[in-house]
Amino acid sequence: MRWFGNKKSGIKALSITPPQPATDRSGIAIALCVRNEADYIEEWLRFHRAVGVRHFIVYDNGSTDATCAVIRDVLDPAELTLMPWAGKVASSKTDQLIDGQVLAFAHAILNFGGRFRRMAFIDADEFLLPKTGTTIEEALAATGDFPNVSLPWHMFGTSGHRKKPAGPVTLAYTRRGADPLGKQEHSTNFKCIVDPCEVTEVTIHQFRTRAHGDLTVNDAGYRTTRDGRKQRQFYSNAFLQLNHYYSKSEEEMLAKMARGSNYAVSAERLEEKMRITLSNIQSAEVEDRAMVDFLTANRIRLGGDESAGLRDGAAAG
Repeated sequence: MRWFGNKKSGIKALSITPPQPATDRSGIAIALCVRNEADYIEEWLRFHRAVGVRHFIVYDNGSTDATCAVIRDVLDPAELTLMPWAGKVASSKTDQLIDGQVLAFAHAILNFGGRFRRMAFIDADEFLLPKTGTTIEEALAATGDFPNVSLPWHMFGTSGHRKKPAGPVTLAYTRRGADPLGKQEHSTNFKCIVDPCEVTEVTIHQFRTRAHGDLTVNDAGYRTTRDGRKQRQFYSNAFLQLNHYYSKSEEEMLAKMARGSNYAVSAERLEEKMRITLSNIQSAEVEDRAMVDFLTANRIRLGGDESAGLRDGAAAG
């Protein structure tokens, strides 16, 4: 495994040798890093299990709340790999900090990737919403077997909530930034779903694969380079949409600032970035009820009384 970066920014890309595919590999897994997500992780897990995720590889970055207990309670042991992932790692030669999330993603691919056809790399405030079909795999049909899919953020702000609302996040927040490919600072980026047995370079927002280099496709199968993703013609959310519930309520955003970054961002830099990002989201918003409509149509229970009467995510599919 090789790393790329500079002393100022640290190491944010890792070069790997792809794992060998198992003969019976199948399905989709998600790898994610968490810290103190006890209030939100049940909803996230139930939703993604309901849309067909086979396995969850969770890296716990030193949670001090009930995050890990909730995860174990929601998922069956066969659905979960829970890894302790606290601390920081730096190069002893250059003193560069290795991004812990990138290191976790590389670890997930190398150690578990051979079991799955696809792996998604998202956060606990990001949801993969099928716009066609009822599962992520059905929504990815237009991408064929291409090993690198990039999905643009659809950034949701406070939706007018000053205090934390009752009920699921996915029902409470329905206003997002109007332009997922806009040029405003911090408001545009991508997350990826890949064939883990083809990945040769890992970062948080982009991957390289063995046969296709930095080429990637959108959810409709349109192919371009990693830089080409920023062009208007790459945008699509017709089949699969990535919802990023960025701030939640004003109260929750302040709590997120106080909690701090999972890794190397200073408290001051985190607050500045979050305030700029929220301002950009809310400068031009649209109503987006696609998630609400999907949950209602498919009767998916996300936990709690507010979703009573809907189908439990464990029984979906």
